[in-house]
This record gives sequence, structure tokens and C-alpha cells, in this order.
Amino acid sequence: MSKVSRSKPARIPQVAVLVDTSRSYGRDIVRGIRRYVAEHGPWSLYLEPRDLHSRFPDWLKDWPGDGILSRTVDAAMLRQLKATKLPVIELRTTVLPHSFPFVGMDNSIVGTRVAEHLRNRGFQRFACYIDTAEAFFVERSEYFVQTLRAHGFECSVFKSSRRLRWDEHQRALSEWLTSLEKPVGVFAVNDQLGFWLLDAARRAGIAVPEEVAVVGAENDNMLCETASPPLSSLRLRGQAVGYEAARLLDEWMAGRRVPKPGEKHLLVPGDIVVRQSSDIVAVEDPRIAAALRFIRQHATEQIDVTRVARETALSRSVLERRMKALIGRSPGEEINRIRFAAVEKLLTQTDLTLDAIAARCGFTHPQYMAEAFRKRSGLTPGEFRRQRAVV
Repeated sequence: MSKVSRSKPARIPQVAVLVDTSRSYGRDIVRGIRRYVAEHGPWSLYLEPRDLHSRFPDWLKDWPGDGILSRTVDAAMLRQLKATKLPVIELRTTVLPHSFPFVGMDNSIVGTRVAEHLRNRGFQRFACYIDTAEAFFVERSEYFVQTLRAHGFECSVFKSSRRLRWDEHQRALSEWLTSLEKPVGVFAVNDQLGFWLLDAARRAGIAVPEEVAVVGAENDNMLCETASPPLSSLRLRGQAVGYEAARLLDEWMAGRRVPKPGEKHLLVPGDIVVRQSSDIVAVEDPRIAAALRFIRQHATEQIDVTRVARETALSRSVLERRMKALIGRSPGEEINRIRFAAVEKLLTQTDLTLDAIAARCGFTHPQYMAEAFRKRSGLTPGEFRRQRAVV
């Protein structure tokens, strides 16, 4: 009886995923990696639960694998990664001396987007709460401050101190918040700091968002929803980071493309998920505040400036003049800003057609919406959706 010949199975790439899974951003990165592998694998993945300070697994020193995706903790871990001689994609640090390709968020856009969110809410006083332990926290704060200064605003900065006990730190944070002239919009450079900031405000008897509006970054649902009040936060696209990192590593392992030493792939972050901590319009003129609230609540219902003027008992000319003086935008511009923000959200978070999006966002003609969107953003709706989608 003749033997049946069997072809040798193709070798499956072995990849170690050294990504902290204690926060939602890291878990989203893993989800993005998983999606890439599902579409382009198979891979054999080494993955285990890790925290922000987990070290390099000793057994990887002599591991005959093919590549590593890493959020590197410190210089010691960096040396161990280099010693493997394997392709490594870095997902955390851009300041440790290494030549690994880096994939992450564009922190210039993170800082700028939060600044614009608070400005669009009418704030004219600003502050920032930072932790200098991570370079990307500092980058976010620097671009936040730069954006505000470009518009003529100053920004008070509070630096978190890890030398203080928890109660001492919260007392110092409460004193800083109390000292700020109000109303004030505050950027906490990640959601952990945002959570602490809201606790400090509550200890000091400061009303949020009426006196202090707070926005975090990373949109960690556990922290944001547990905070009191719930914390607004800029959504980082961790799944997109994981997917892009896996794609780069796959090309490198297969020899299709070797990345340049130290090349950076910076992705555009998502939108701000507005929760109670910043859901307010900070305008001292009560009529204009009412107009802004009405626009925010009804902009997608095909309202016009005449309707806004009627709702606020102002003439159209007075409404136009006073709103322009207070927030730098006319009522019509504010209506369009809210509408196009809704378009962006639906493009990135749903699979709705342009016709459906136009109907939901107050546009009668989808073609007009698409052309106006292109003029505002420099991208067609389809291009914007591909660039900003979660993955």
C-alpha cells in the first residue's frame, strides 16, 4: 500500500505582544492586533495580562520567535528587546534611545482638539493638569497650551507629584482648583488624572461643570463612567494603533518592507466623548448662553438663525453681533459647526450611508453636505471615514 504524501505545513509566524492590558487603551491595541491577525494571519501570539510596569519576560531572551509588539516600560526592557535581534514595533515611548519604528497617537492633535473643545464651549480661562512621568503626557499638555496661546489665552498648569501621599496630593490639587479664576476649562492629560481632578473638585465644593469643566484623554470607560460627574474624554484609537503596528510588523517579518530606523507612524485621534464634566456652555451673557444651548440641542433638526433668534427673544442682528463678540462665530457658523461635528461622529462610529447621515444631521441634500464637508476638512466623507475609523 503506497504512502500518502503530505506537504509540510507553512510555518506560522510567532509574535510576542508585550502590551499592558490594565487600561482600555492597551486592550484596544490588542483588539486591533487581533483583527489584523484574523484578516491576514494566522499568527502564533504570546499574550498575557500585563500592567503598566510589567517587565520583559525572561524566557523571551532565547525565544526563536519572529517579532515583538511592545509598549516598553524602561531602559532595562529596551536593552532586552534590542538583545533579541528581532523586529520590534514600539507602541509606547518615543523618548528612550532606540531605533524601533513607533506607532501611536499624534499628541499635537490631542492637545489641540481638547483646547478647541473647551474654546467652543465658550471658555476663556484654561488650566492643565499633567503628569510629567510620561513624555506623551507632556506633549499633550504642551500642544494644549500652545493652541490656547495662539488664540491669546494663558493657561495655568498643575504638575502631579508622585512624592506626595494620596490625601496630600488631593489637598494640593483642591487648593489649586480653588485658586483658579472661574469659570475655567481644564484638560487632564489622561483619564486617571481626570478622575482625581473631579474628586479634588468635589472635596473643595467646586461645581462641575458650572465652575470647572474637565476633559480627559483616552476615554477609559471604567474611569470615565465611575467618575462623579462622568468624565468627558478624547477617544484614542487604540484599535487602529494595534492594527497598523501589526501590519508594519507583518511586512517586516515577511521581508516586504524593512522600516527605516526610528520612523514614526502617528495616527489621528478620535473625537471627544462628551459627558457631564464638560457638557456646558461657559458664556456669561444669559441670552447667548441660551442660544448656544438651543443650537447644540437642535442644530441637526434643520433650524436656521431666525429660529434661534426667536427662541432667545433677540433680533437677528443683535444675536449675530453679540454671539460673534463672545465666541468668535456667528449663529450660522455655530449651527454648521455642530452639524459637521455630528457628520464626523457618524462617519467614524457607524456604517450609515451619506444619505442617512445627511438626514440625521439636518442636511436636505447629501451632495451639498459631501461637498461642504470636503471644503471644511480637505477630505471627502469616504476619505475621512477611512482615516478616522476606530480601525
